[in-house]
Amino acid sequence: MKQRAMLCPRCRRLIGSTETTCSWCGASRATTWWRGAVWRRGILDGDWLVKAIITGNIAFYILSLLLSSRRGFFGNPLSAFSPDQTSLMLLGATGTLPIDRLGRFWTILSANYLHGGIFHILFNLMALRQIAPWVINEYGPNRMFVIYTLGGMCGFWISYLAGVPFTIGASAAVCSLIGSLLYYGKSRGGAYGSAVYREVSGWVVGLALFGLIMPGINNWGHGGGIVGGILLGMLLGYEERRPEGTAHHSLALLCGGMTIGVLGWAVISALTIWFGF
Repeated sequence: MKQRAMLCPRCRRLIGSTETTCSWCGASRATTWWRGAVWRRGILDGDWLVKAIITGNIAFYILSLLLSSRRGFFGNPLSAFSPDQTSLMLLGATGTLPIDRLGRFWTILSANYLHGGIFHILFNLMALRQIAPWVINEYGPNRMFVIYTLGGMCGFWISYLAGVPFTIGASAAVCSLIGSLLYYGKSRGGAYGSAVYREVSGWVVGLALFGLIMPGINNWGHGGGIVGGILLGMLLGYEERRPEGTAHHSLALLCGGMTIGVLGWAVISALTIWFGF
């Protein structure tokens, strides 16, 4: 039977009727659809991935409230539904106290999924919901997750080196996404790139002013996240210059496994200490 032209199962570009492999990415035209989908998008689909990150943050926030010894969450509206420091410490808050005194180096990852109050988590997740799809559009879902994970860790590592004793929040990871868009806009150039750079620069200025006005803001974490996002954007590349490949997919899966492992360990160790096992 004569072959017909078809879309490549990996990169979704057209394969001619006489070609046995894709001239764009080298994939065999016989590759099964599900395997092509994994190669093309990775196991991490964009919309599902953002929802999974949000769900993880909400789940850890609820758990921190359940483990908190504080009562009467309906007091001061500014501190409504705020877990106490003990529960946050148990679940993986980071800083010089957890790292230097307890040796919890893994907390530079787990702290990205902890929040100190209802307004704290709402603000961060609203920012994530707005920025993450934009990064996915320019970098792809796998690179977005790598930037979110490693950029957040970079932010908390910088804040640790700066001597911040106790810190939590997804803002370092969100700032790394902002940093990647800064790099994208500057690197791409043109009308669209310049527009992206101007808008994201406005966010950075707003973050800096907010950090100067509001007490308790981890400006080192924000700044470290932005720097980490810029560097990761530079190293990983973006879609227009370098389509997502096997290395990006593998790195995203490694970050996913690392995140699940660290968060799982945080829950097990917290419950073990809480119930005195």
